[in-house]
Amino acid sequence: MRSDSIVVTGTWEPLSLDELDRSVTVLPLRADTILLNSWMDALRLDASIDLGERAPNGVQSDVSIRGASFGQTLVLLNGIRISDAQSGHHNMDLPIPPEGISRVEVMRGAGSTMYGSDAVGGVINVITDPPESSEFRLRTSAGNFGVNQERGSLSLVSSNLAEQIAFSRDFSSGFRPDRDYRNLAIDSETHWLSTLGASDVTLAYDDRPFGADQFYGNFNSWEDTKTWFASLRQAIGENTEASFAFRRHSDLFVLFRDQPEIFTNHHALESYVGTLRRSESLHKNVKLHYGAEFYRDAIVSNNLGNHQRDYGAGYLSIDVRALRRFSFAAGIRENLYGSLSVESSPSVSGGMWINTHLKLRASASHAFRLPTYTDLYYHDPANLGSPNLRPERAWSYETGLQWTPAARLRADVAVFHRRERDGIDYVLTSATGIWRATNVDRLQFTGVEASVDTRLSAGQTVSLRYTAIHGAQAAFVDLVSKYVFNYPSQSAVAEWRGSFSHHLLARTRVGALNRRARDPYALWDFYGAWGEHALRPFVQLTNITSTHYEEVPGVVMPGRAIVGGVEWSIGWK
Repeated sequence: MRSDSIVVTGTWEPLSLDELDRSVTVLPLRADTILLNSWMDALRLDASIDLGERAPNGVQSDVSIRGASFGQTLVLLNGIRISDAQSGHHNMDLPIPPEGISRVEVMRGAGSTMYGSDAVGGVINVITDPPESSEFRLRTSAGNFGVNQERGSLSLVSSNLAEQIAFSRDFSSGFRPDRDYRNLAIDSETHWLSTLGASDVTLAYDDRPFGADQFYGNFNSWEDTKTWFASLRQAIGENTEASFAFRRHSDLFVLFRDQPEIFTNHHALESYVGTLRRSESLHKNVKLHYGAEFYRDAIVSNNLGNHQRDYGAGYLSIDVRALRRFSFAAGIRENLYGSLSVESSPSVSGGMWINTHLKLRASASHAFRLPTYTDLYYHDPANLGSPNLRPERAWSYETGLQWTPAARLRADVAVFHRRERDGIDYVLTSATGIWRATNVDRLQFTGVEASVDTRLSAGQTVSLRYTAIHGAQAAFVDLVSKYVFNYPSQSAVAEWRGSFSHHLLARTRVGALNRRARDPYALWDFYGAWGEHALRPFVQLTNITSTHYEEVPGVVMPGRAIVGGVEWSIGWK
């Protein structure tokens, strides 16, 4: 991770990584796609992220940060909300192929002051910067479990216009019955400059049918989700930006794959987001940021019913920097939803350089999450929602120390604490009962995270990450939790990257995880490629030790897998 990386997540304006007063990780993708099988591979490099996958390559994933539930992680695309109002299980249904993604920024800790509902544990912002040069890229690969993959992109760049069209297809017959899948994603990214300012248009589509054996209980289920997404971001001068986005997500769910007539759901959700943001300089070291947002989501479902929600928000924040040594920011967002219900989300953060190599930072912020339609209205033979659920609320506190003794070494340690009120979970009150959506009070999570990044030589880097979390809630003495206490109590990640002569590239990752009340396990992956010519072969080995593990209780993940292929690219001016 480079200290001069420019970050746009968790800050009102782009800042370098060293200037931030919040914990943010930058995960570059554009230069590393040949060493990644999916964009979610990059998330596994952050020990504070629990990627609860039900199948490989992002077929369906429940991502959580710092022990928060999957519904408490807000997912953004270029700063625009794409988290799903039907269910947090669909938050990661990102309709962007890996070739279309420039980088992923992860902010750990509450972010509702900036982004509104759902940013309780943290924020994942997927960013698709314009391409830097004209290029055509195509790759194909195959592996065990019937894996067959194709990806490609076409980038065209001129002085004021940049266009990229990308696609990906990922097919597998499954490592066991009813675990097959087929992902297809297509997107177009258009960026142009005019006298008004920069304009960005995104058009994207994703279709992912998959066998869902044991995903939602002891059933051989099947599911097909589709996503349509369109957005426009427009800069108006130097200090103002407006954006509008539309997202449609459909979910066809069959409880018994071979007997769809018994229980089949079809949900169709449409969401609209409009934002207006502005920044003004009050002084050379003082900036004011303010804006307004409007959201609408509407669902049509044979199980959840037909519902619509409108909510809006206004925010105000001030940022002060002095002597290139001190920084301070304070802000508040007022969220209006339902029958004139108001949710306030204040935050404050600050940083101080103790010397040229050591920086101290601290923050406190409030976050909230509105219940999803599934939380409120869902029912099946094993689960029951509750229309009387209250929004989740949480206060998060953090203090951290950043040490950069040399250009090739960077270390960071942080201690965090989160207090939740009216947390939403599905609970069992008896062994013969069903899971019921319930508000749970006085949840507390305390943890520590540490990281070290070092460059061993011009072509080799090593990164180490460690996170430990402890959660407590006395009320669960007589209850069984489905989601809240499925967090990893300890997680560690070690990654090595190397670049050698003749453009030989290699990356290996070892991750160890000790999930609460379950046996610990470790996973070892290796990726290698030869990139000297336009035709570049590559190989990917995952779960090399064939570890038996479950990221979601009851859902077995694949053993050792190998994928090999070739990538071809040609560029021109």
